[in-house]
Amino acid sequence: MLEYAEPVTKLIDEFKRLPGVGNKSAQRLAFHVLRMPEADVERFIEALQEVKRRIIFCSVCNNLTDVDPCRFCSSTNRDRSMICIVEEPYNLVAIEKTRSYRGLYHVLHGSLSPIRGIGPDDLHLTNLLTRFRPENNDGVEVREVILATNPNTEGEATANYISRLIKPLGIRVTRIAMGMPVGSDLEYVDEVTMDKALANRHEI
Repeated sequence: MLEYAEPVTKLIDEFKRLPGVGNKSAQRLAFHVLRMPEADVERFIEALQEVKRRIIFCSVCNNLTDVDPCRFCSSTNRDRSMICIVEEPYNLVAIEKTRSYRGLYHVLHGSLSPIRGIGPDDLHLTNLLTRFRPENNDGVEVREVILATNPNTEGEATANYISRLIKPLGIRVTRIAMGMPVGSDLEYVDEVTMDKALANRHEI
């Protein structure tokens, strides 16, 4: 078996620690770095260091940001009566790309998963309930909370748990619709997705 020099092996091992990166991918990444010009490597290192130095959690919504509060929470153009709850910051980005939602966000940084030992205390829920008080929301009363957790077992469990927390407060709680993805064919859709599509049907 071919053995690499120790620095190369260490770099491959570090890449393997990244989510979704196996041994083959880690080797390709390591050798790509070896072929990069020194200046590109320095920029890569600087980007890694800067993101660790400057990125923090927004004290209001838990989004990743370099200013506190983040640009969504501090914006005067957002609808403060609506809060959309997502699992991860990249879910927030996906919703923003639609350019149709103008409310605020709350990022959980995970979902409930008893198998992985993740309970309610492990999610960023502590500062959620306080946001419903108008004095903590620029004097605006929150009228609707949108649960945009992932459409899987963990996401559903998380949505149900949060719904039970919020509904007694008299706030409207909605769940994003799920079903047929645009551009897909019926013959390739699994039964769970089809069931959701039928349940979420609407009049045209």
